[in-house]
Amino acid sequence: MDGRENQVSIELQESVEAEAEAGPGPVPALFKLITSNEVAGFDSIIESETAVSSNSINICQPNGHQRKLSISISMPSSPTGASSAGTKNVLDVEGNGNGFIDSSSADAPSKAKPKGVKFLSQPMPKGSVFGEAANVRNINQHPNIKKFKDKRFNSFKTWSGKLERQITNLRGRQSESESEEDSVRNSEREALPVDRYFDALEGPELETLRASEEIVLPDDKTWPFLLRYPISSFGICLGVSSQAVMWKALATATATKFLHISLTVNLILWWISIALVAAVSSTYLTKVILYFEAVRREYYHPIRVNFFFAPWISLLFLALGLPPSVATTLPVALWYVLMTPFLFLELKIYGQWMSGGQRRLSKVANPTNHLSVVGNFVGALLGASMGLKEGPIFFFAVGMAHYTVLFVTLYQRLPTNETLPKDLHPVFFLFVAAPSVASMAWANIQGSFDYGSRIAYFIALFLYFSLAVRVNFFRGFKFSLAWWAYTFPMTGAAIATMRYSSAVTNVVTQTLSVILSVAATLTVTALLVTTIYHAFVLRDLFPNDIAIAISDRKPKPQNKWFNLIRHGSSDHDIETFLKFANSDSKDIEAALKIPTADATRV
Repeated sequence: MDGRENQVSIELQESVEAEAEAGPGPVPALFKLITSNEVAGFDSIIESETAVSSNSINICQPNGHQRKLSISISMPSSPTGASSAGTKNVLDVEGNGNGFIDSSSADAPSKAKPKGVKFLSQPMPKGSVFGEAANVRNINQHPNIKKFKDKRFNSFKTWSGKLERQITNLRGRQSESESEEDSVRNSEREALPVDRYFDALEGPELETLRASEEIVLPDDKTWPFLLRYPISSFGICLGVSSQAVMWKALATATATKFLHISLTVNLILWWISIALVAAVSSTYLTKVILYFEAVRREYYHPIRVNFFFAPWISLLFLALGLPPSVATTLPVALWYVLMTPFLFLELKIYGQWMSGGQRRLSKVANPTNHLSVVGNFVGALLGASMGLKEGPIFFFAVGMAHYTVLFVTLYQRLPTNETLPKDLHPVFFLFVAAPSVASMAWANIQGSFDYGSRIAYFIALFLYFSLAVRVNFFRGFKFSLAWWAYTFPMTGAAIATMRYSSAVTNVVTQTLSVILSVAATLTVTALLVTTIYHAFVLRDLFPNDIAIAISDRKPKPQNKWFNLIRHGSSDHDIETFLKFANSDSKDIEAALKIPTADATRV
């Protein structure tokens, strides 16, 4: 027995010496590439050993699921768990049968494994996690992505949050701030009274925010394009399409035959007008679909509402300027289709003028109201040229009645009416549009350029020259797309002059026809160059449309009591303020005045 023990001791000593001579072995790898199926119970929570032994169902991963190229780091749940659960193989130098002793088994009676939740490791994806996070952060910082995720524009979106709320309600979850958001949204959906536009905005077109007002959209960034796209963009269509009508008249009128104008110019301008109307209409239709609240605010704007007639007037101009090479006649049903929107809009607008409410004509009268009137005369002109009688006379009568009332209201310049600009503005050229087109419409209805047509024409001619002789007319005004709507009155005056020159042909009338035609063409060309310059060079053709972002409430006035405390007023001033706190506003204002020396003596 002793010999056997000596032999074991010798073998152990030789193995130790051999390991010492061989040097330290290779360090085991810290990370090991494994799959999730190689470790039993991987990525799961085990509540206790008894639960594991009694229930051997694998709840961690579905069959066949693998995380390829994963790195698993096994970490103890706690320091105590690491010391109690760790195992050590210690060499038994004194000898104990097999030469090794397991410390974990030795300590088993005294230290039991703690029961509770056991947290196992989860795989860490291969690659740079920090790099991926940086990429995600860079994507989120992209300006287009940030603008898309910006929720400050949701109040103007058509379907703002509706789909998300429906999905949340279907899942049985109620948004915490739903009631608050709904109340805010309902307040924003209410129609703004016209007084708010007058109180919050200023300028000839009510497009500039007053210094004391605030807007509901962020003013520190550029808004989405559709929110910045105004209804006044249809003024471009009015200017170009009316030019197509004018060049057709230059080529076909008897008084201008000596110019030998080709109909090719009319054809080119007509197709350009078609493209412009299609582009502007499709863009604004997209705005109607996506940002209906912005369109609704434009409709309630006392000046912007008149531009809702512009798309239909442009279509009437396209029908009037139809090149003979494209078609010589138009179906009669087209006239009824084009005039139906005018009828509904006029029932709404003219009804508000007569109702005596907030939008009565004496309060909202502005030269842009001519856009709501001139459509009647353009429609009557087209209908009479197509051979119709009763329909054109109806719209001519309606337009003439309301033009007379509007003309008198604007001419009076009521001192209580603050909407009219104090200085001249290109908007006043709209005074020329209605009588010019009315003279041609009545000529087509009557069959000749008789005295009624000449009376309307002479009124337009006088207004034209009374505005043109102003030297400082175009100085000191900021360019806007609304200026395009003021070009077609000049074109209309030129076309009416050609019709008059055909009835009264002489050198004066022919020369006047050429001069007015050249003036209208140069004006449209100058506006076209200016528009392109602002669109592609300055890039400010579509600034933030402040007119649609005004708040529905007046800004709160500063607390005068707070100002007394802030500016360090004396105890006497505070006592005086409190004395008149329950009095009327005049007494309070008097109490806030700084007392003079004479007042203190009294």
